Amino acid sequence: MPGPLLATLKGVRQDVPPVWLMRQAGRYLPEYRALRAQKGGFLELVYDSEAAAEITVQPIRRFGFDGAILFSDILIVPHAMGQGLAFMAGEGPKLSPTLLEAGLDSFTPAFERFAPVYETVRLTRQQIGPAVTMLGFAGSPWTVATYMIAGEGSKDHGPARLLAYRDPGQMQAIIDAIVDVSVTYLRGQIDAGAEAVQLFDSWAGSLAPDQFEKWVIAPNAAITAKLKQSHPDTPVIGFPKGAGAKLPAYARETGVDAVGLDETLDPLWAHQSLPAGMPVQGNLDPLLLEAGGPALVERVKTIIAAFADRPHVFNLGHGIGQHTPIAHVEQLLAALRG
Repeated sequence: MPGPLLATLKGVRQDVPPVWLMRQAGRYLPEYRALRAQKGGFLELVYDSEAAAEITVQPIRRFGFDGAILFSDILIVPHAMGQGLAFMAGEGPKLSPTLLEAGLDSFTPAFERFAPVYETVRLTRQQIGPAVTMLGFAGSPWTVATYMIAGEGSKDHGPARLLAYRDPGQMQAIIDAIVDVSVTYLRGQIDAGAEAVQLFDSWAGSLAPDQFEKWVIAPNAAITAKLKQSHPDTPVIGFPKGAGAKLPAYARETGVDAVGLDETLDPLWAHQSLPAGMPVQGNLDPLLLEAGGPALVERVKTIIAAFADRPHVFNLGHGIGQHTPIAHVEQLLAALRG
């Protein structure tokens, strides 16, 4: 029997929605901070399979979430493609050389970098019970491309958007390459024990509608179709943050099994606009979780009520903030589970 999260992603509504939180393995947990202080930098942790598995399991041990999300990063894909990657304290990730400075053909692929991530999945699967769903993930091609092109995060993703307008052929080649590597990466995670996978498109909201069709919907549809060819029973969750009114088209056209909703979406609108019976995931504001109190409880009830007639995985609208009190996560779970 699948656990409640996996069953929900396959279309079976639960009386109490299963729950996991994006970035649930991370800096808000004292046990994570202690291990990171012991082990060193972020990238070192990701490539240390035993440490990464321990981090993946920490929130399951503490909170009893229904899903364990692989501790890794969306930029492992460009790192494996041969782009340099470093995480700078207080500055975030840096990729070099950028795709404005060098072509993809100048990179030397290092796909062996995927091996420790697969081992993390295997080790985690051994440590969690059968009712807990093991979740793998990858960044969606548009979001990964924004980093590869600019070399870092940017406010409006201007370098990638400009390139897409000025040289759509080059952008297509970049996106196609990311699609191919991401499919390999996700297949490896599934073979190692991931029972469902999520495509994170954190910067999808920066695109105009025609560009969204081209650089978000089309590549996510390609990844999903290829995964379904090899692993037809593995649910794919699509999370195009900021999609807004474009979300129904994404849900219809990509072939994903479930869609993640960010906190800006009205859950009642989402329920009315998305394909009938399609599982949804979301959509509590991470800052409301950080704030806590009666408003948190009220919002949890509102979200649950909106999706009472649809398979629903409770989650945040994006990643949990590092300053979120443990007590507020416990308050959330109490409100959700009663």
